[in-house]
Amino acid sequence: MAHKKAGGSSRNGRDSESKRLGVKAYGGELIPAGSIIVRQRGTQFHPGENVGIGKDHTLFAKIDGTVEFTVKGSTKRRTVNIVAIAA
Repeated sequence: MAHKKAGGSSRNGRDSESKRLGVKAYGGELIPAGSIIVRQRGTQFHPGENVGIGKDHTLFAKIDGTVEFTVKGSTKRRTVNIVAIAA
């Protein structure tokens, strides 16, 4: 019986597919309602004014406007706001 595995077999090559997380729209960027701002695991960024949060903690714009990142309070909580466009 052979005591070595066949030369062509590989034990590697099993890795999970990347989830494409991160900030998708940056501060000062003009975006339409419904656009994804941040894809994240947990709440690294919290929703602020005119920003909604999905069940997977994705932040999205509720209205058309400009993205604004702010840091609030002594806990250094990072929030994302959408500033409406002046008509």
